[in-house]
Amino acid sequence: MTTKVSYRKMTILDVQAVHAIEEATFPTPWTEDSFYYEMTENQYAYYILASESDNIVGFCGMWMVLGDVQITNVAVLPAYRGQKIGEGLMTAAMATAKAHGMENMSLEVRISNHIAQQLYRKMGFSDGGIRKAYYTDNQEDALVMWVKL
Repeated sequence: MTTKVSYRKMTILDVQAVHAIEEATFPTPWTEDSFYYEMTENQYAYYILASESDNIVGFCGMWMVLGDVQITNVAVLPAYRGQKIGEGLMTAAMATAKAHGMENMSLEVRISNHIAQQLYRKMGFSDGGIRKAYYTDNQEDALVMWVKL
């Protein structure tokens, strides 16, 4: 399946669709209220969506604070994985962060998620350390990764 995907900034009208992707992706998903908070209260939050036609198929969340960007979550619907949509989301996130004057970007990724780690390394991220028992669902460690923008 070849998909024509576009990328845009998330709005409050997108919360339900983003939450559905979050639930389809993560064992301990954020609540819908968390995404509403991100859109209405968190002045540092910025989310990028991947859309095919009018269907949201993926998203990347980030917090931009004092020159540094923390990626909060990256998710693509299972049926759309393997089509470089995650790479597109990360490329858009990095371009957005640079446009906002950010200098560094970091994220945590499960130690077992080698596919995501490979993507992040391809995009210039380096290993920065381990956060022990970071994930609450199974106490899995997180690899911290960084890139200079």
